[in-house]
Amino acid sequence: MEDLARDALWLTLTVAAPVLLAALAVAFVISLVQATTQILEPTLSFVPKLIVVGLVLALLGGWMSGLVVDFARTLLTDFPALIE
Repeated sequence: MEDLARDALWLTLTVAAPVLLAALAVAFVISLVQATTQILEPTLSFVPKLIVVGLVLALLGGWMSGLVVDFARTLLTDFPALIE
């Protein structure tokens, strides 16, 4: 049972990391630009993050969903052994 919880947490980290790291990198760059130019427009930080997150999901979405499907398939096939 501990292996299942560890695998689920690792899957969550693996699937969420590319999106979160891309958003973090864009937010850092945008905050540097805003600090140097003193333009504090909220949409200036939101729109680029939205675009980058969409691109990451478009590029890596198939891989991410494949990981989730493989985990679900493994979970469902091993379910009888989990309830014993």
